[in-house]
Amino acid sequence: MIAVRFDHPLEWGALDLPLFGAGVDWDGNAVTPAVGWSLAIDPERLWFVASRQHPARLHPQARPGRFTAELWRFDVAELFLADPGSGRYLELNLAPNGAWWSCEFTAPRERAATDDREWPGVRTHAELAADGAWVAAMSLPLDPLREGLDFGDSTTANATFILDSPGQRFLSVTPLGGGEPDFHRPDRFAPLKIHDGGLPASGAGP
Repeated sequence: MIAVRFDHPLEWGALDLPLFGAGVDWDGNAVTPAVGWSLAIDPERLWFVASRQHPARLHPQARPGRFTAELWRFDVAELFLADPGSGRYLELNLAPNGAWWSCEFTAPRERAATDDREWPGVRTHAELAADGAWVAAMSLPLDPLREGLDFGDSTTANATFILDSPGQRFLSVTPLGGGEPDFHRPDRFAPLKIHDGGLPASGAGP
């Protein structure tokens, strides 16, 4: 997965990021319209942006900027960041309206803590259009990621989506294997490839 690094702070409302598309669900069926996602790194924060030109069904308790458990029961975008050395990984949920949730794991589905704990310093933003199209962003400070997950050259990552609730379709940017939908397969996450100031000349995707 590609993350674009900038030498200046990024700001919501002035983001100019390459947006990657993903349009095939877990079962290999086309998702129309496709989803969009982007990762970016500025001097202090990691940014995750997700969007879709289609209405979303939100968790009834989801409020912009509020930490909310079980967002995955409704439409949501998710970012996973892993430290292959320790086996620890972080799951971040981002609702289309900017509600969010986080959980750290020590191994697949093994929580680091039994209670819900907010990852420090998370900020979210969102825009919902009249036709239901949405774009949401989450940013989190780099220092806790470096301390807790050794964030850097060895990091692996994945972006996933749960769409079209209540029927729920599952989409993973990185192929995670077959069987029942399961995003908690950190051994299959993709290396995070960081590029300075823009995409490589080849235009390679994630």
